[in-house]
Amino acid sequence: MRPVVLIDVVGLTSRLLGPETPTLSELAKTGAGAPMNAILPAVTCSAQATMLTGKLPSEHGVVGNGWFDRETFDIALWRQANALVRGKKLYELARERDPTFTCAKIFWWWNMGAAVEWSITPRPFYPADGRKIPAVYGAPTDYAAWLEAELGPFPFFDFWGPKSGLPSSAWLAEAAIRTLARQHPTLTMVYLPHLDYDHQRFGPDDPRSRKALGEVDALCKKIRDAAGRAGAATVVVSEYGLNAVTGHEHLNRALRTAGLLAVRETPQGELLDPFASRAFAVADHQIAHVHTKDERSKSAAREVLAALPGVERVLDDAEKRAAGLDHPRAGDLVVIAKRESWFTYYYWLDDANAPDFARTVDIHRKPGYDPCELFVDPKLASPKLRVATRLAQKKLGLRYLMDVIPLDASLVRGSHGRVPDDPRDGPVFLCSLPWNRCGGAPRGSSVEMTSVSERVLALLFGE
Repeated sequence: MRPVVLIDVVGLTSRLLGPETPTLSELAKTGAGAPMNAILPAVTCSAQATMLTGKLPSEHGVVGNGWFDRETFDIALWRQANALVRGKKLYELARERDPTFTCAKIFWWWNMGAAVEWSITPRPFYPADGRKIPAVYGAPTDYAAWLEAELGPFPFFDFWGPKSGLPSSAWLAEAAIRTLARQHPTLTMVYLPHLDYDHQRFGPDDPRSRKALGEVDALCKKIRDAAGRAGAATVVVSEYGLNAVTGHEHLNRALRTAGLLAVRETPQGELLDPFASRAFAVADHQIAHVHTKDERSKSAAREVLAALPGVERVLDDAEKRAAGLDHPRAGDLVVIAKRESWFTYYYWLDDANAPDFARTVDIHRKPGYDPCELFVDPKLASPKLRVATRLAQKKLGLRYLMDVIPLDASLVRGSHGRVPDDPRDGPVFLCSLPWNRCGGAPRGSSVEMTSVSERVLALLFGE
């Protein structure tokens, strides 16, 4: 078997390859490189599941970064159990072909319980007193302990939240390099997230976003050089591309105004009540899954949402099948935004009634994705003092809320989730070896995302 390093550079597109990306551009020129067709939804969890299994969401079941459970009536995002993805994964197929195959999975999603030899993924501790303690989960346990002994604790607050940036990707790149040198996996999978952050904050064309391109290219060079020393081929993929947005839609507020969405008044603010609601949306960047009580509610919700100026399409059952998104976890309706718009999860009509978690980084309690977690509220007179006060409360063992996140959706300048109009604005496939060594040239100008697993297997086994 030939070793392979598989790098997921979140947000990379063919159009972004240029002066800021000499290493990635060289891969495309001297090896293989092409745009990759995006799936719907073009979001992390769905795209990674497709690359791992070669299947669409209608088969693997990952209909977004989270979904509504029709039995428990819970909305949960960012689940991590590998078993939630239906179908055989890349590393399972490789081991069937050769039992000596080994794999290291570094922060790729669907990591917990994955059939790999070494894995590490974000997994905070949540003590009974309400605190959140940043941490990682590793299997075996001594693998994660070794990495943090070598590199220091994973920079959790640089991975998500207002401080997100380069240190998270740099730590993960170094983790991959050291794993290659010590463990010698047949397949090393590593996730580099930070390009995505500034592209959401500022849009893909902002100078700060262009700077992040150079930073991630430098990390890819370090990993590629380490792969070369290990005799491994390098593959670079991405999950989606981001586009500039100038507006947003509050789908749940529209449904509430129409009398379709219900809330529960609680001591912590208004909470979405899925039991009493006739329709509500689980918003996920530029797509949303809408769950309805019955056919009458479904028809009413469709009429309300289709009339919103930022909505491009509302998919029914037949259109979901055509898009590869007809799965029981999907909404009764799937809403797609126009290119310049994105969807909030907000359901309250007055910010004074927003739930307490709305102004915090809380990816598990919010019933939808919230890119405003990348910002500190600009309305705060002294944001650093607010943060320092909250940290002092934490150190004293007091209950506290790190309530610094804005409720202003207009701050967000980049988004994704819809299939791009031009494949050059979608994900990308790059390889250090030519097409005839990585599964063959694409039939058209773009690589199918469903072919990634087979292409990596071709590299591994010399097919």
